Amino acid sequence: MLKKRILLKLGSNTLTKDTDHISRGKIEDIGRQIAALKDQYEFIIVSSGAIAAAKQFVKIEHNGEDINVKQALASIGQPHLMRIFQENFRELGLFTSQCLLSYSDFEKERTRINIKNTINVLVTNNFIPIINENDTVATDEIKFGDNDKLAGLTASLLSADILIIATNTDGIYTKSSLTTSSPKTIEAVSDLTELVKEIGESKSTHGTGGMQSKIDAATIAQKAGIETWITNGLNDNFITEAIENKSTFTKIKAS
Repeated sequence: MLKKRILLKLGSNTLTKDTDHISRGKIEDIGRQIAALKDQYEFIIVSSGAIAAAKQFVKIEHNGEDINVKQALASIGQPHLMRIFQENFRELGLFTSQCLLSYSDFEKERTRINIKNTINVLVTNNFIPIINENDTVATDEIKFGDNDKLAGLTASLLSADILIIATNTDGIYTKSSLTTSSPKTIEAVSDLTELVKEIGESKSTHGTGGMQSKIDAATIAQKAGIETWITNGLNDNFITEAIENKSTFTKIKAS
């Protein structure tokens, strides 16, 4: 049976469960779901969280939100983040690998082919690629997107069937409902211009992306014929429940 390919994007707010530390429990929850679904789906992960991981272990003297300090923190935190993934996934019989990419990698045809071939070999051999931006040399996602755009580009390059973006809301809410105590999720949409009108400017606690960067990622995916789901990664079983239609989330249909 041909497996469906899911590109799973994990933001810092999901991995920390909106706290100040990477949550091993959340990473275990993600691993359990992947293990349960591995006969029908293959997973490629784009993960933020390197800076959040570093803050658990080090304090660096700095002035404000200096980009070079964030790059240094990302360099320190990335091995810790991968170790947490590796330890928790290995206990579930899952194997992981690390891939660090930069935007320039997507601009060169030869490099694009190399990325695609390498990741396909990993997936074929039951390794889960965990992708992050190469933050030590690149700054775009640190500044602007919390890996959302990287997830869209990677999903497109690797011909994913579904792009799942995990965040800390039940998808995208209607603007009018945000003034109430019961925000209303936009559950299915094809026209992204209509979606843009509904979003606010808020950003997540640890991540740098707001809903605009998620719509930008969905736009890239939609052009490649890929459906995007924006789900609440803070919930347990958020992947399996979305697949089984047991949760509320935003589904952006493929073109």
